Amino acid sequence: MSRSTVCAALIAAASLASGLASAQVADDQLDPSALLNYSPHALGASEFAAAGGSGVLGKHTRSGLLGIDSIPNFSSYFYRNDSPLLYSTYDQFTWPYTMVGNAPKGSGDDDDEGRTTWIGAPVVPVTVELLNFDGTPRFVNGHPMISTSTQYVNPVLNSPVFAAAHYSSSNIATQFTDAVHRAQFFNMSDREWHTLLRARATAPRSIKLIRGNYSFSVNPDGTCCRFILVDINAFAAALFPATAGDSTSPVGFAETTGLIRQNDISTFLFNNVFLYFGTTANCCVVGFHTYDGQPGNQANGFKEKRFVLTYASWVSPGVFRDPTFADVAALSHEMMETFSDPFVNNATPYWLSPSGLCQNNLESADVIEGLANPNSAISTNGVIYHVQNEALLQWFAGRNPSNAIGGAYSYPNTSLLTSSAAVHGVNCP
Repeated sequence: MSRSTVCAALIAAASLASGLASAQVADDQLDPSALLNYSPHALGASEFAAAGGSGVLGKHTRSGLLGIDSIPNFSSYFYRNDSPLLYSTYDQFTWPYTMVGNAPKGSGDDDDEGRTTWIGAPVVPVTVELLNFDGTPRFVNGHPMISTSTQYVNPVLNSPVFAAAHYSSSNIATQFTDAVHRAQFFNMSDREWHTLLRARATAPRSIKLIRGNYSFSVNPDGTCCRFILVDINAFAAALFPATAGDSTSPVGFAETTGLIRQNDISTFLFNNVFLYFGTTANCCVVGFHTYDGQPGNQANGFKEKRFVLTYASWVSPGVFRDPTFADVAALSHEMMETFSDPFVNNATPYWLSPSGLCQNNLESADVIEGLANPNSAISTNGVIYHVQNEALLQWFAGRNPSNAIGGAYSYPNTSLLTSSAAVHGVNCP
């Protein structure tokens, strides 16, 4: 098994010492308010042609990456000739990228340009079972420590990630990711160009976690759980297959049984399950996007199978202090970054976000996290949801003025970014 570097949405680290409950409870049981002082912050993927002029978006595309069996994708590039020395021995002016779907019409010679692309989008709810040190089921005051997410499948399916709403970038109601995609290629596409997700719910899967790899807070009635914090390494070991063909993990089972396919964008949905690095002081990952690579076979010409997927947690209101950081905020963040960087390898010049985050990848939501108002409220099916605003391609490319919709650099809230990214040296000195 090979797995790409994970791009994770994180909440800034803060001490949880004040969140520990009294001596009557276990040392890994946290107060329900323990995460209130965390604010959104993201880590980049690094953790888990001058003649064209600066800011020029490439006008030629090809149908996608060769030698892989995966979701529909197209590749192009942008020029930046205003960059400082980015590496020790050379400067770089041309920045290739690969995105989800078929290319917008008029940007190349592909026969599929400009048409609507449908991509399967299974949602796999995952149950988390907390175990004792000896592997037996854990109970607290008689309540089994089991967290389910099946109750959030329908709300997710009815959210702007999968349901249609009205956006300025489309003449018809459409999905959030398609709306952002269309916004950045607004002047390079026609009315019929869409990239849409065909969602389907699947049977639930489960993971079991041994005590010592997690902390938790119970609901007011004592049931599990207001939230669960999990060591990221233990979480990855439980979620992903250990070897090719391993069907014991949720991802491995879904791959080997056809529950998810390599031409899908799959979501593994959790209920307020957040991840930490090493200790709970380095919390909380609320979602990431990646792919799981599996060997090909004779049927697909022995091409590597890339199962593109997201882990995302449904976030209940009040877990974090920001009231807009709720419901599908994490899922919308990861799904749009999947559209912008499906194989987690789109490098860009080093950029510094307005909140001080330094990265060198085309992670569109990471740019916005940490701002005062990173999320937008969108109503679908009579319910208000919260989606993450996104930086557009023109922000990374240094396109001045922007040729995105309305000269924007961010979307749906076009006022968050008012100019393109300045280019920085390595690690943004």
